Amino acid sequence: MADRNHQADGHHTHGHQANTQRLLWALAVILIFMVVEVVGGILSGSLALLADAAHMLTDGFALALAVSAQIFAVRPADKKLHFGYRRAQVLAAFVNGILMMVLLFWIVYEAIQRFISPQEVEASLMFWVAVAGLVANIVAFMILHRSNEHDVNMRGAILHVIGDLLGSVAAIIAAIVIGLTGWMPIDPLLSLVVAGLIAVSAIRLIRETAHILLEGAPANIDVRELSEGLKNASSAIKSVHNVQIWQITSESPRLTLHACVENSSDAATALEAAKEFLEQKYDIRQSTIQIEVGDQCPDRDLADEIREVASNENNQTENSAIPA
Repeated sequence: MADRNHQADGHHTHGHQANTQRLLWALAVILIFMVVEVVGGILSGSLALLADAAHMLTDGFALALAVSAQIFAVRPADKKLHFGYRRAQVLAAFVNGILMMVLLFWIVYEAIQRFISPQEVEASLMFWVAVAGLVANIVAFMILHRSNEHDVNMRGAILHVIGDLLGSVAAIIAAIVIGLTGWMPIDPLLSLVVAGLIAVSAIRLIRETAHILLEGAPANIDVRELSEGLKNASSAIKSVHNVQIWQITSESPRLTLHACVENSSDAATALEAAKEFLEQKYDIRQSTIQIEVGDQCPDRDLADEIREVASNENNQTENSAIPA
């Protein structure tokens, strides 16, 4: 088991370094073409270009934040932070989601202003600048897309780049429509469409990272199924209670639980079987398991409270599934 943990830690470290390098390359691409779009947006008078340039500016900050989180995450645990700094990645992703929503509100506000007071747009310049921005965003996306998709910090960075990519596509379409028809409202209209598409992913990212920051349990782990699996993993384990699961990051679940055995001589066997089951079935490599003999739990009040809450949640789920 020690060898598997060492190999897993080595693989994680290598992947972590690769993700950091990808973020730095993507940051360089975004910052260079952000300047191009700012200049092009001002000269052409296009809101779509300026919105995309503002998005790129936010992306530059978001990617820098993601890089900082990646660097902080590899710092070892200390006497103040016993779990280390890995959750900095989750915090960075949460902040990036919030930043994305703030940017979207700005785009919506500017689009409404453009509907009220339409402005002339130089379609030709807008088109070529948007094409350059699209190329830059495709390059940045390809750099980041090869990263670990389970890392919420990387997903937050990719979300910003996808938003830029969609913004560039919208600006290209708007430039073509304006050049062919002269219909100016297409510029703010497509900006609103892109804002709506990005908002869906941004809200999902905020909800997921907030869930982790609030010590929420992984969505893919069912406590009842886990408890039954532990009892099947060792005949010495007679019952399981006080199961509490949370996440340091989306890739690092942690768990504490109480397992009951009939005889104290079975404690070591039950503990080893439980640890092996949790690692193989759920990839939980760090857990705290309290072995108890008989039914005397020193935390009985807490156990009863947890069971009551779980029972109420199950009843609510079952009731919501029954059609009216």
